[in-house]
Amino acid sequence: MTATTPSEPARAPAEAQALAVPAALAASTPLTPAAAITTDTPTGMAPATADRQGRAIVLMCAVSFIFAIQDALSRHLGSNYSTYFVVMLRYWFFAAFVVAMAARAPGGLAAVSRSRRPVIQIARGLLLVAEVVVMQIAFVRLGLVGTHALFTAYPLLVVALSGPILGERIGWRRWAAVAAGFAGILIILQPGRGVFSPLAVLPLAAALMFAVYGLLTRLVAREDSAQVSFFWTGIAGAVGITIVGIPNMEPMARGDWPWMACLCLTAIAGHFLLIRAYEMAEASSLQPFAYTQLVWVSIVGMVVFGERVGPNVVIGGAIIVSAGLFTWWRARRAQAPQAAQPPQSRPQ
Repeated sequence: MTATTPSEPARAPAEAQALAVPAALAASTPLTPAAAITTDTPTGMAPATADRQGRAIVLMCAVSFIFAIQDALSRHLGSNYSTYFVVMLRYWFFAAFVVAMAARAPGGLAAVSRSRRPVIQIARGLLLVAEVVVMQIAFVRLGLVGTHALFTAYPLLVVALSGPILGERIGWRRWAAVAAGFAGILIILQPGRGVFSPLAVLPLAAALMFAVYGLLTRLVAREDSAQVSFFWTGIAGAVGITIVGIPNMEPMARGDWPWMACLCLTAIAGHFLLIRAYEMAEASSLQPFAYTQLVWVSIVGMVVFGERVGPNVVIGGAIIVSAGLFTWWRARRAQAPQAAQPPQSRPQ
């Protein structure tokens, strides 16, 4: 909600279908800044536009809450059953949803499944499902609060990797934000006090995978439509997790099937509301509100699972979130001059 990377210029509102997948499936923050959608909006916002912006913000906060609930369900089921088995059931449900949406798209399944970068699309799908598995294991072993506090570093990893993967130029200010975020991670981990827990590697590894996934999403978006990326994300992930999930199938208690159904439904509900929010406002303008998921997760973790939020987690998490918000702000500033330039007229 696992999910949930600086924003890039918009392709279309439908781009949200491909970019909301990490949030709806991976236990992670709902917005993916590396693949966020933007639409050109006049500086003077009309009342109707402002109203849509307000409703989009409310939806984004609701999405963050839904994903926090989904993470709690993932932890509960992951504590009692094989992670591969639980994720496989989630992806089967998601794959059915993907196929249903593809069948309704222009051209149907034949058009949506046609990719110009099939290898990268498959790699994206496999990378995302691997990230989902790692996050669910982290929820069980490390807890919701600690996992999310470290996972919030993924937008900073996007900044660090956007140069070598996409060839983008990163200024010193955003590099400074990355360094500040790394300092926040060290505060959470407290490497100089006690024994460093190797389990902390899990959410950091998931953040790295999610960041690479977001960057690959931007890469394939240069040639494939959002619907194509959405389709391949679900299908490739479902096939990949089925290969390892089938050998780990086990009977599920009757009382846990309703929780499994809720897990699947929260993914779809959060995903649908996220798309609606993207249709009402720029995804980049909604990014700050995605961090409210960390608040909801902390509340759920403490109330439901009795987790403790130490001062080091609060301070370190605040530093990481602040660094992420700074990179978002710098990306918005960089786009502002381009949006303000009037379109050049074609020579007659």
